[in-house]
Amino acid sequence: MNKFIASVMLYCTVFTVSASEVKLEKFQVDTSVLAVERGVDTFMEVCHGCHSLKYVFYRDLAALGISRDRIAEWRGDSTLEAAMTSLISDETAILSFGAVPPDLSMMVAARVGGNSYLYAYLTGYYLTSDGEISNHVFPLTKMPDALDISSASDSARRSELQGKAHDIVSFLSWAADPHKAERERMGYYVIGYLILLSVLLYNVKLEVWSRLKT
Repeated sequence: MNKFIASVMLYCTVFTVSASEVKLEKFQVDTSVLAVERGVDTFMEVCHGCHSLKYVFYRDLAALGISRDRIAEWRGDSTLEAAMTSLISDETAILSFGAVPPDLSMMVAARVGGNSYLYAYLTGYYLTSDGEISNHVFPLTKMPDALDISSASDSARRSELQGKAHDIVSFLSWAADPHKAERERMGYYVIGYLILLSVLLYNVKLEVWSRLKT
């Protein structure tokens, strides 16, 4: 038990130190259909091989407005009702990496700094003086440089990769709450209904009290 507590404390300490050493820039989320579509495309290319989105279904992409033909390219043999699970099994992941890569469905909500943290993490890879790849945000990470941003030798290439990272994070921000827009639209209807109901009840009250006064 003591070893477990010590391990948790060590992990929290390492995470806090690694994350606090880098100033996170404010990330502007773009959850438009086009941005999410670009994000899905890049995610499927560089992330989906290892990471799952078990709380996001392909039908959610269709509900957002992405064409079914485009979705069909991503889902392969999976049905529209299937979750966006990774391409490798847990057993294969453990053999290859020593652990199962985390599910990314709620990663935006799970990390302090949310979108800003994930963007800084994806773009934080660099080459050390020893030629090793490390990460400014989380130096102890075991995840490889998926976007290969550490090898970007010119500003144009780096800007392109930063754009890909922006799209991935925007997609993951949407994936953390894919029904947010629908819920907000429903909220307007509910508020309108409550206002109308309040007005009607107020008029009923006035009518009832006017009779009692007479």
